[in-house]
Amino acid sequence: MKLKVVISESAKKEFLHLMPEIQKRLKKAFDELSDNPYENRSDADIKKLRGAYKPPFYRIRIGDYRIIYAVVENEIRITSIIHRKKGYKWLE
Repeated sequence: MKLKVVISESAKKEFLHLMPEIQKRLKKAFDELSDNPYENRSDADIKKLRGAYKPPFYRIRIGDYRIIYAVVENEIRITSIIHRKKGYKWLE
């Protein structure tokens, strides 16, 4: 069963500022996430983020970019797309 991918407004803005080839890689990742948001793939590393977040957050690593998301019921809610340089300070 495919899950619905919902992208926050802030993540959409971040996405639209990226180069087209990076957007293409991220779109592919969104589609693959809808099949299974928990399983690592050869081109994507998925990790549950530490902390007492409800619902728990995950990150998928696509090259130099990180997609931060949570799985809620039948939806994958993408909250942020960040470059690896920016780190995860926004979670604190």
